[in-house]
Amino acid sequence: MGGQDNLEAALPPRSSAPQRWDASVAESRFYWYDLLVNDPLVPDFRDPIGRYQRRMQFALDATMEKQLLFFVVARPRIRFDSKKGTSWGFFGLKLNVPLLVGAENRKESITMELEVPFEATFKKPVVTLHDKYITLNWGALTECFSIHDLLQRFPHDLKHESIVQYVGITRDPQAKLAKGRYPAVNRIVEENENTYDTFLLVKRMDVKVQTSAPEDVLGEASARSQVELMQAALIRYFGGEKPAHYGLIEQNNRRDHVAQLVEAYQLVGLTIDLGFKEADSFHDLKSLGVPVSRRHLVDFTFGPGGEIKFSRLADNDRPLVSIEV
Repeated sequence: MGGQDNLEAALPPRSSAPQRWDASVAESRFYWYDLLVNDPLVPDFRDPIGRYQRRMQFALDATMEKQLLFFVVARPRIRFDSKKGTSWGFFGLKLNVPLLVGAENRKESITMELEVPFEATFKKPVVTLHDKYITLNWGALTECFSIHDLLQRFPHDLKHESIVQYVGITRDPQAKLAKGRYPAVNRIVEENENTYDTFLLVKRMDVKVQTSAPEDVLGEASARSQVELMQAALIRYFGGEKPAHYGLIEQNNRRDHVAQLVEAYQLVGLTIDLGFKEADSFHDLKSLGVPVSRRHLVDFTFGPGGEIKFSRLADNDRPLVSIEV
């Protein structure tokens, strides 16, 4: 996690040769975190929204067993305008859905061109709007989507950016993040309320190690070390020299740990590429000190005492990876 409890208790044996790490995205998924921490009712499996919530909860729970990066991301608050209701186009299954955007509830809309599911017994679904969800009852099947699902699934003209507010590690036997009991993240959620919707962007990174001693690359300890160093580097990148939401003791401990890991692995550099071919507009990431980009291709070097320096690389420096299965 983001706190000091996740720092490795034991350092790996010292590498016998210098290493350079190159990290790219292997998997990437957004979770609308407000649905977990701000919807207190126990999900009901008999209800489409309840089943949706449980699927998301199970998926997030599974990440707590893995060494993955997570980013707390804020995007402008969006809700369905359930008072206005939806309307159908004259032809086909084009459904116009009204939206309320931002703290001022600015009126917008999105048009969905639906496809009839194989299991459907209705030619056109019965549509029900809630503030955060839309359900499509096709007779034998009911689909459920959140408003942000639609924004990722259907084309629209809304130009919103994703603000990175925190970087952490998912691995946690107590699953505090999945249970909504992670203090630093909860404070961010409270600060964002009424203005932003809060998401977890979870990424599994593929790290390639360049070294003349490949026998040093084996083992789980290396995977833990890699994600810890990536977390520290990305905190420095998105959060600056004095990142918000991290305590002073935690920052000092992380700096010491970075210095130990850099020495243990004889690490001469780390390159992180957060971009991939299939990324949509939700991956237009920025922070208070970093301009918006869908790529964020960054080279990191390490100095004495856990110092981290970085430089942005040009997007055409290397080809984008694809994460399609």
